[in-house]
Amino acid sequence: MIIFLYGQDSYRSRKKLNEIIEQYKKTHKSGLNLRYFEDKLDFEDLKNELQTVSMFEEKKMLVLRNVLDSLKKEEGFIDFLKKIKDSDNLLIFYEEKDADDRTSLAKFLKKEAKSQQFDLLTGAKLKSQVKEELEQYQAKIDPLALEKLIEYVGSDFWQMANEIKKLVNYAKGRIIEVKDIELLIKPKIEPEIFKTIDAVSYKTGFSSNRKRALELIHNHMEKGDHPLYLLSMINFQFRNILLVKDLLERSQPYYTILKATKLHPFVVKKSYEQANKFTLAELKSIYRKIFQTDLAIKTGRLDPALALELLIISI
Repeated sequence: MIIFLYGQDSYRSRKKLNEIIEQYKKTHKSGLNLRYFEDKLDFEDLKNELQTVSMFEEKKMLVLRNVLDSLKKEEGFIDFLKKIKDSDNLLIFYEEKDADDRTSLAKFLKKEAKSQQFDLLTGAKLKSQVKEELEQYQAKIDPLALEKLIEYVGSDFWQMANEIKKLVNYAKGRIIEVKDIELLIKPKIEPEIFKTIDAVSYKTGFSSNRKRALELIHNHMEKGDHPLYLLSMINFQFRNILLVKDLLERSQPYYTILKATKLHPFVVKKSYEQANKFTLAELKSIYRKIFQTDLAIKTGRLDPALALELLIISI
């Protein structure tokens, strides 16, 4: 049998891989026929490994981690896989990224192997996965705190799992609240998304900036970023601009703003620059629009992508 696990969410794919390995170990307790190969794999080594007779008459499990790039040009490799795919031995191809559909090998594995893709989660699926992780600790979280946690961490479930452990230990049995998120977790800074947020939030008054912002938003959605995730990032940045603007209105110096907001210095710098381009009233108006857009999406009144586009045009 051939199994193909792949995708950007390596946390969930690794979890699935470990489940398969543990199941194998329960049946084949010697562990002598479990082999691991990583990155570069020689075709001949693989053939020799599979052709060697097991002294314990156990079926073999070979875990091939991130080896597709080294094998995609090997002549005869796909024919070899066709011959062994129905054997008792278990061959697991594990890729910590998306499979390149331009290669014959990836196409073959997707079609002929027992394959499972692990995309980065967004929206309702991400919330469900976070809740599932919390349930392992018998922990509960306030709905607003759940929104805040996802806003701060995003789809990186390696970080999410670590942050959840931290929150559970801190809460000690009580419901996790928004204040816990704000105290213990620093918002994730994603340089790529910040280019988009810059285009949205820099006030120029020119249509060219809105056009650029829309282009970047479309690029994100084409890559699979959900409109609600993008909206949460826009909300995060404008909330910070509003927070910094309020402190500026009260004549607070930069070092005081940095200390009072408890934000990443990069976020404070960006927010400080942008805050000077808006009045406090304008920022409050934009923040209301973001809230109304979020409500329109979640109540089903507007298509998420359309709602996001209308928001950007109105800012």
